[in-house]
Amino acid sequence: MPSVSDSGVRYRPKKIRWVAVPLAVGLMVFFTVISFGLTGSAGFQNSNASFQRGDQLAMIGLGVLLGLGVLAFCRPRVTADDEGVHVRNVIGGYDLPWAVVRAVRFDRNSAWAHLELENDDQVPVHALQAVDKDYAVDGVRTLRALHSASHEA
Repeated sequence: MPSVSDSGVRYRPKKIRWVAVPLAVGLMVFFTVISFGLTGSAGFQNSNASFQRGDQLAMIGLGVLLGLGVLAFCRPRVTADDEGVHVRNVIGGYDLPWAVVRAVRFDRNSAWAHLELENDDQVPVHALQAVDKDYAVDGVRTLRALHSASHEA
C-alpha cells in the first residue's frame, strides 16, 4: 500500500531495499574486517613502509562511503496530489504541476514508469519499478487517476 497523507500519495521502491540495505551493511563490515588485516609491513621490497592506524581508518571510511553510495538507490520517491507530482530519483528530482504532464507511462520492458510531458520530454519515475510488480502497477494507476482528475477539473 502507498503511504497516504493529507498531501496525497507517496510511493517508494520496495525490492531495491531488500538488496541495497544488506549489501551496504555487508560492504561496511567487509571493509572493516579488511582494515584489521592492514598491519605490519606494506610488502614493498627495500622499503620500511608499514600500515598505520590511519590506513585502517581510511579502509573503514571507504566501506562507509561505498555503503552510503549503495543506499542512494533507496532514495527514489514519488509524491502526488491534486495539484501535481513531485519525483525524487537517485540523482535529482522534479516538481511538476499536472498541467505539464501529458501522460503517465509504464511501457512493456521498461525498468520504471515515466511521466510524458507536454514538451515531449520524459521524466523517469524510479520509485515505480518493474520489479515491484503489482505495487508499481497500483502506483501508476493512482498517478493516472490523479492526472485525469486534474485535467477534468
